[in-house]
Amino acid sequence: MCPGYHVEKNFTSHQFFGNASLLRFTLSVHYHWWLGCHYEAAVKDISKEMTDWVGYGYAALIASGGAMGYVKARSVPSLAAGLLFGGLAGVGAYQISQDPKNIWVSLVTSGALAGVMGKRFYGSRKIMPAGLMAAASILIVGKLGVGMLLQKPQES
Repeated sequence: MCPGYHVEKNFTSHQFFGNASLLRFTLSVHYHWWLGCHYEAAVKDISKEMTDWVGYGYAALIASGGAMGYVKARSVPSLAAGLLFGGLAGVGAYQISQDPKNIWVSLVTSGALAGVMGKRFYGSRKIMPAGLMAAASILIVGKLGVGMLLQKPQES
C-alpha cells in the first residue's frame, strides 16, 4: 500500500550502533499520479558532516572579547575588530562544517589573529586579552593543520 504523499525517514547508525559508525539510512516513499508508488532507499556517509563546534566557540570568544574591550575601555576599535574577526571565524566554522577541506577562511583568520595578538603579547606580557587570544589562535591554527594532514589524499 502506497501513501498518497512523500514520506522520508532518516536513521543515523549511531542511534543503533553507537558512535562507532556515522551513516545515514534514508527510506523515501513517493506517490506520483503518473508512476504510482516509488520507493527509494539510500545510505550516506555523514562523517564529513560534522559541525565545527570548536570553530564556533572560537568565533564566540573573539566576538565576546571585542565586546568586553568596548565595555571596559570604550574601545570602538576592539569592538569592530572583535566583530569582524569573530564573524570571519564564524563563517570559517560554517564552511568547515559544510566541507572539512574548506579551511582557508578559518586558517587566514586565526593566523592573522595569532600574529597580531602574539606581537601584542610579546610587547605587553599581559595574558588578558593578548596572551589568551594568541594562545587560542595558535591552537586553532594547529587544529586546522593537523586536520589538513590527516585528510585522505584526493584521487586523480
